[in-house]
Amino acid sequence: MIILITGSSHVGKTLLAQKLLEKYKFPYLSIDHLKMGLIRSGNTSLTPEDDGKLTDCLWPIVREMIKTAVENRQNLIVEGCYVPFGWRRDFESGYLSEIRFICLAMTEKYIDGHFDEIIKHASDIENRLYDDGFTPEKAKMCNKVFIEGYKKSGERVTLIENDFPSVLQSLLDEQL
Repeated sequence: MIILITGSSHVGKTLLAQKLLEKYKFPYLSIDHLKMGLIRSGNTSLTPEDDGKLTDCLWPIVREMIKTAVENRQNLIVEGCYVPFGWRRDFESGYLSEIRFICLAMTEKYIDGHFDEIIKHASDIENRLYDDGFTPEKAKMCNKVFIEGYKKSGERVTLIENDFPSVLQSLLDEQL
């Protein structure tokens, strides 16, 4: 089983991955770790700000890692924002049946009412080094892109509207 978690920045992808790791004992791959490994090693001239280009660079690698895990009947949690909206086109049905997709996104109302809390919890699992430009306006814009892009692709988007802990718990309670 592959659990593929995506969504905008600061929505709780890494926290959800950590909680799923604790529940199922599945290893997980942070696409951000892969990104920073490529950047820090000098194997790319891209920077952490090059989101679209990073998706184009990282997704083919992540996609093939997912296929390899499925072929080897290995469980894996993969989390990060570098998952293209049309990701399903890259997998045949045999692979798709082994992938559980989760997209997290926050509503504008939630961001307006909880922005200080969002920032407060930004480093709960990983230390964020590049958080200076994250504003309520940027959060709203980025979440809107994820919501519209994945919904247009026919994907279910789990919206955080009122209470993040209850959304997290409901995802943890779902059976694989």
